Amino acid sequence: MTFQDQLITLRKQQGLSQEQLGEKLGVTRQTVSKWELGVTTPEMDKLILLADLFHISIDELVGRKIPDTHNETTDNTKTPPPVREIRYVPYQWHYEYKSRRTLFGLPLIHINVGRWIPGQKRCHAKGVIAIGNFANGFLSLGGIASGFLTIGGLSAGFFSLGGLSVGLLLAVGGLSVGTIAVGGLALGIFAIGGGAFGIYSLGGAAVAQKIAAGGAAQAAIAIGDAASGEITFDINNQVPPSVIRDAILTRFPGTWEIIAKIFSHVI
Repeated sequence: MTFQDQLITLRKQQGLSQEQLGEKLGVTRQTVSKWELGVTTPEMDKLILLADLFHISIDELVGRKIPDTHNETTDNTKTPPPVREIRYVPYQWHYEYKSRRTLFGLPLIHINVGRWIPGQKRCHAKGVIAIGNFANGFLSLGGIASGFLTIGGLSAGFFSLGGLSVGLLLAVGGLSVGTIAVGGLALGIFAIGGGAFGIYSLGGAAVAQKIAAGGAAQAAIAIGDAASGEITFDINNQVPPSVIRDAILTRFPGTWEIIAKIFSHVI
């Protein structure tokens, strides 16, 4: 069987279109079509990817047969054992599921995860619920995730949870940036973390424009073991919460009551 016939047969056995096979190899549908018509032949790196994809040797893929020299040997000559080709096939796995049901033109669920192989399309999931190496959706879970509610190593969304997290409203992560940011290092309007920087900050080291509370606090109103600002409260002293609350509302009259309560009960 010729290479082009072998390629057509193997592709159809896998249920792949020319376009889908091209995506896995990092080439266009037209290139796959030219291979199958015998107009051009793949380069060596593509032959290796094809052989790995179909789990066969390159010899089998291109239709090469090893000649049988057994009958040409004399009775006094021993036939050497056949040389078996040993190739290293890198471990690769991939799983993809896309629901037929859609919402606003997006699959309701799209899962696309796997080990990325150079030259192949990355595992990108896009749907209402998206799970993948790269995920984008209303609810996203992935190494890199973006959407409304996101969880990932690197996540960005309205609500975000991740190693590096950016959230329009809430961000939680090792490094977090958001309106409300919680993390080892937090930057936001309201920031909580080992190192917190914002308009209102709570943390081991807290720096804020208005109110800060923590081991080391610096702000217009600072509450901490080491406090620096216009108005300071020592966290080691038993200061009544009402005194701190009145100081906050006097210095910043527009402060929300919930924020005043949080900081007044730090001590």
